[in-house]
Amino acid sequence: MSRLTLYTTLGCHLCETLEAELARLGHASIQLERVEIAESEALLARYGTRIPVLADEGGNELERGFERDRLAAWLEARGLCAEGKRESGADQGPSRIGMRLVKGRRVLK
Repeated sequence: MSRLTLYTTLGCHLCETLEAELARLGHASIQLERVEIAESEALLARYGTRIPVLADEGGNELERGFERDRLAAWLEARGLCAEGKRESGADQGPSRIGMRLVKGRRVLK
């Protein structure tokens, strides 16, 4: 499993777009942890104008990950892009890939 962290806040439509693109492009082994920035002054100061921000386990961050090509390249560099999805533009929405809860965390199927 590869763990990614999404810095987000309630009602962020760009964050929802990033999650949908991640479901389309990402490898099935990705475990996504959502961090609500409004619950921390430090996180709010750091990410308030930058969300959505996606971070890998090493702390490398991606801004504007809702842009499909940027997200695909970032995932590909980490070996997390599902094979053939970047090139084909396969559109498998969340209803087909979706997410499930595992120990209270959202995990991409």
